[in-house]
Amino acid sequence: MHWSGMFVTLMSKLEWAENVVGLVTGGASGLGRATVVRLVRGGGKVVLCDLQSSSGHTVAKELGENVIFVPTDVTSENDVKNAVDVAKEKFGRLNVAVNCAGIAIAFKTYNFNKKTPHALEDFTKVLMVNSVGTFNVIRLSVGLIGDNEPNEDGERGVIVNTASVAAFDGQVGQAAYSASKGAIVGMTLPIARDLSEQGIRVCTIAPGLFDTPLSASLPEKVRNFLAKSIPFPKRLGKPEEFALLVESIIQNPLLNGEVIRLDGAIRMQP
Repeated sequence: MHWSGMFVTLMSKLEWAENVVGLVTGGASGLGRATVVRLVRGGGKVVLCDLQSSSGHTVAKELGENVIFVPTDVTSENDVKNAVDVAKEKFGRLNVAVNCAGIAIAFKTYNFNKKTPHALEDFTKVLMVNSVGTFNVIRLSVGLIGDNEPNEDGERGVIVNTASVAAFDGQVGQAAYSASKGAIVGMTLPIARDLSEQGIRVCTIAPGLFDTPLSASLPEKVRNFLAKSIPFPKRLGKPEEFALLVESIIQNPLLNGEVIRLDGAIRMQP
């Protein structure tokens, strides 16, 4: 292919990306909010999904008419179905789903000082929200995505999930969180294969240490220590950098079935 022909092909991909209709879970704060902002500023429309108690209404109002907040518990079939229906009713289609909703706890498998085992209900809740919730959104959104007219590659849409470096380098007290994120890593390739005939790509981002509302609640000394543990750049990741990778995945048609670490080369220690 001549360079001129390649340029035209790449431009067509970018134009497709600028016409995104996305569904973003956990979209009221942190990585999810940054993703909503980037998609909208790139010309897209977004159904922002988060809990009723979140600041979703405020974020949607700030970003204008191209964002609709739909209160959503990702573990609820009815809630997610409703969010997908809103995408169809308000924007006419859906071609991107980004899973950013998630929770975390820190508790050892067994506390020998208190003679207390890890609460089973806490372990189950983390897996339900992070792993089952992610799968719930995927399985219910791809039906609508699959109705899209394919582009020249036969592509109809993209799913982007959020795992964590804890899926690979889980620390003390992260059994539940690491298990939940490891499940997201593990489901990425088989789901990509499941959806390949419909032209729906699936990728997962595994973020390292990011400057999110969760990390903002930590003492400054702890934040500085965490930042210095990152090889380069020696700072916490910015949510906007996560959103940039989401956009890159959308725009790059060859990214599929892949888990991408976004972590400044950090490898978490016990």
